[in-house]
Amino acid sequence: MNPDRAWPDPLIDAPTLLTWLQGPPAVRVVDCSFELSDPSAGARQYAEGHVPGAWYAHLDHDLSAGAGEPCASGGRHPLPTRERFVERLRAWGLRQGERVVVYDRQGGMIAGRLWWMLRWCGWDEAYLLDGGWAAWLAAGGAVAHGAPPAAASPGDATLAAPGVRLVSVEEVAARLGRPDLTLVDARAAARFRGETEPLDPVAGHIPGALNRPFSDNFGPDGRYLAAAVLRAQWQALLAGRAPASVVVHCGSGVTAVPHVVAMVRAGLGCPALMAGGWSQWCTTPGLPCARSV
Repeated sequence: MNPDRAWPDPLIDAPTLLTWLQGPPAVRVVDCSFELSDPSAGARQYAEGHVPGAWYAHLDHDLSAGAGEPCASGGRHPLPTRERFVERLRAWGLRQGERVVVYDRQGGMIAGRLWWMLRWCGWDEAYLLDGGWAAWLAAGGAVAHGAPPAAASPGDATLAAPGVRLVSVEEVAARLGRPDLTLVDARAAARFRGETEPLDPVAGHIPGALNRPFSDNFGPDGRYLAAAVLRAQWQALLAGRAPASVVVHCGSGVTAVPHVVAMVRAGLGCPALMAGGWSQWCTTPGLPCARSV
């Protein structure tokens, strides 16, 4: 992957999706709604209403490696390997060259995971619906109900060179403290400081990391902030550090992806993702953990 490449905006708005669905070319829409506190809620939300023709992708079953399956990261939501994930894309019927638009009801944090995985597999035509389901409804989009559609036939999706950067916990640990590494933690400030930890066995953060909660990338309407606003905020956070040095992470590789989207949207390039996140870091023997309380 060339980190200096010119990046298109990863986002589209609902009126654009309405136009695209009139085709050609073909557009595949995927609903990624998922509640971390209730893993069955997203499928119910999908059944109650979704973009017509949309597939449903479950964070645990479709976008994470299962127990005993090969994986590309550790943590609570381990990434499947690229080879295993492209098999899923074929099973969904995805064809080469099709546009894929992803959305959710959780502020884009779950759909962002699928957008990132598609780019990781080399899929250039992958986009996030800015504002998600609420934006679709506000634009007057039609609503379908019931179970996901079955693929008419297997797709022919193939792997290409990754369009995003994945780094391991081990790689970050080896570079810790070096000027060419800027860690940005996307978790809420209280979790970063170590005041509370509802999900992982250790509270705190990686020494030297900066904190920017993923929600800071969004406005009150649930959409990403304007590119110029994001650029100013991120430049203030980095305080002269090179954008190319940034590695983002969260608890388990999901809510950090809005930071990837935000930096790309801001014209600052594509940061690397440490997908194993704090959940893998804090359970790896010998790695340092800090608190600021």
